[in-house]
Amino acid sequence: MLLSNLPRTDIVVPEAVRTLAGGRPLRPVWVNVLGGTTFEMRDEVTGRSFVKFAPAGSGLPLAREAERLAWARPFTRVPQVLSSGSDHTGTWLQTAALPGGNAVDERWLADPAPSVAAIGRGLRALHDTLPVDECPYSWSVENRLASACERATRGLIDVARWHPDYHHLTVAEALARAVDRPPIDRMVVCHGDACAPNTLVDEEGRWTGHVDLATLGVADRWADLAIASWSLDWNFGPGWQDAFFAAYGVEPDPVRIAFYRLLWELGP
Repeated sequence: MLLSNLPRTDIVVPEAVRTLAGGRPLRPVWVNVLGGTTFEMRDEVTGRSFVKFAPAGSGLPLAREAERLAWARPFTRVPQVLSSGSDHTGTWLQTAALPGGNAVDERWLADPAPSVAAIGRGLRALHDTLPVDECPYSWSVENRLASACERATRGLIDVARWHPDYHHLTVAEALARAVDRPPIDRMVVCHGDACAPNTLVDEEGRWTGHVDLATLGVADRWADLAIASWSLDWNFGPGWQDAFFAAYGVEPDPVRIAFYRLLWELGP
């Protein structure tokens, strides 16, 4: 299940982004299935930056992401927030560019091994570096289940979009299973959306930073590990999960992986 993808060539630049750019060149680099878009902006003086735009009603939490980026940046490699704002058409977030490129760029799709290793090492560095005791944000099972129950009541969980591994379940059955949480392995500050595209990798195959931290918060590390490893299948095809776990430095845990993937389907 891909939540976002490389953009088509016919992406329309929102007026708010065009105004922010003030004539500076814009290039679409990412599009979200909820309607969000990301543009690269170039400036001869300040260099590259990226502008995310979330249309009104999309539910994309750019203000929340800006807060988490500001908190995490003193501890790890995440983008600096340059500006943010909103109007009747939507919200936007401008961040400074980090070194490196997307972990699923064409180069790494043709040769996944270095990128997969970088994703694993980068996630381990994030988990080892961000201070759990100082983090004001939670990504706990309890909070996520409460949100899932509320969304289920409103009919907002679409089973048709679930991975085939879970198509045999109804929403009620999935929620009942998700109550049976495995014991905590290690509490860390999780990325919250550790899919492969959210790691940046340089030309030498080294991780250089993380992006898209809108759901960053304290949780068992397997909440990230289950989704990061799963996303390798979506982006590179099967066969790369063992290399990812080896690069991170942990043995796969099938019980925790299955639980946190089910919880992801109920809503990240």
